[in-house]
Amino acid sequence: MKYKISLFLLLIFVLNSCQGEDEKRRAAYEKEAKKKEVIFNNINKGWVFIDEPINEVSEQNAAVWTEWRDFLKEIGEKPRKTIGAFQKKSAAIARKALLLNNNIPGQFNQPQIKSRISILITKIKMMDLFIHLNQIPDEKVIFLIGEINKELVSLERQMDKVVEKAKIPKEEGEADFLRMLDTTRAIPNSAPPLDQNLPKVE
Repeated sequence: MKYKISLFLLLIFVLNSCQGEDEKRRAAYEKEAKKKEVIFNNINKGWVFIDEPINEVSEQNAAVWTEWRDFLKEIGEKPRKTIGAFQKKSAAIARKALLLNNNIPGQFNQPQIKSRISILITKIKMMDLFIHLNQIPDEKVIFLIGEINKELVSLERQMDKVVEKAKIPKEEGEADFLRMLDTTRAIPNSAPPLDQNLPKVE
């Protein structure tokens, strides 16, 4: 009889402890769900990219430079509903950004444009990395969206500068002067090499 009572009490104790564990798990799950909801809301609010060209040059580029047009279209489409949708969109933006190095129009195929594209790609990759972490640092993602927007403006302004600079007429002889400064076009030294066997005058 004593054996049955102690077995019964042990069974009740085990059932109570299981219920306590379930309640703890449920509370932890609810806490995690609320945290994810806050992160989602913050990213959803901060996900604002400058997807419209800021000047005429950038607008013209969108018409002829396919990669630029596709990139602007990609950042203009805002994901909805889940953090997973934002993660997919971030990965798609990163892929489109990498393609900006392809088929750069001739007049913009210059170091100052390429360097700005590289910086833009780096910041987009950082955003993509942060948004795919298990514990998403939403403040960093939002900060990087702002940085990406700054780099977009910088790139578009540089494009405008390149076009404006090309409109300035060159002075007479300036093209020849610039060619003379180019060391790759320098005239090679045509003097014969000195014979090492000749006696030296001291």
